[in-house]
Amino acid sequence: MSQETLLIKDFPQDERPRERLMLYGAKSLSNHELLGILLRTGTKEESVLQLSNRILQHFDGLKLLQDASIEEITHIKGIGTAKAVHIMAAIELGRRIGQLRSEDRYVIRSPEDGANYLMEELRILSQEHFVCLYLNTKNQVLHKQTIFIGSLNSSIVHPREVFKEAFRRSAASIICVHNHPSGDPTPSREDIEVTKRLKECGRIIGIDLLDHLIIGDRKYISLKEKGYV
Repeated sequence: MSQETLLIKDFPQDERPRERLMLYGAKSLSNHELLGILLRTGTKEESVLQLSNRILQHFDGLKLLQDASIEEITHIKGIGTAKAVHIMAAIELGRRIGQLRSEDRYVIRSPEDGANYLMEELRILSQEHFVCLYLNTKNQVLHKQTIFIGSLNSSIVHPREVFKEAFRRSAASIICVHNHPSGDPTPSREDIEVTKRLKECGRIIGIDLLDHLIIGDRKYISLKEKGYV
């Protein structure tokens, strides 16, 4: 079979776009591979990757494709209305994400800001929840994630789980927060040990632990203000 008629099913699995995305992440794929995933199938004459290449060549890459109408896209041989709609929907999602303003993100400038961000969510819980806030260089919250539910223990709250998400989000720093269902935010020995361990790990890998907040019933304690961070 010649290269001109090679279909996706004829490629080794680890060279197919969807499989490569699952193995290596979306960032590892080229523009025509990402477009190929949207299109899903090619034609009898060419593979979906060849069709994707032809679309990008027609529109000078992504430059003109982002403003193309459905009529312009369906004018290309092999592109019907369904494929064109998928392309336009993906472009519009990308455009909307790009237009999200960073100022819409919550900014944490003090322990009180961090406590206020999670107070109402955590103070009513009947179990301890260990939550991490991942921040950018402007101290804006990029992401919030519950790492662990249950009594805090330094052997259970592993730095690997805390900092793994920091790497995924390209976070500059983190703030850890957990609640005391008793309503009393006084730190325990385990709270202090976990904090020191996370602080040291963050120092080594270059992602600062800014604070560890303990949420009680409408009150909190900052372990940074207590001198443990």
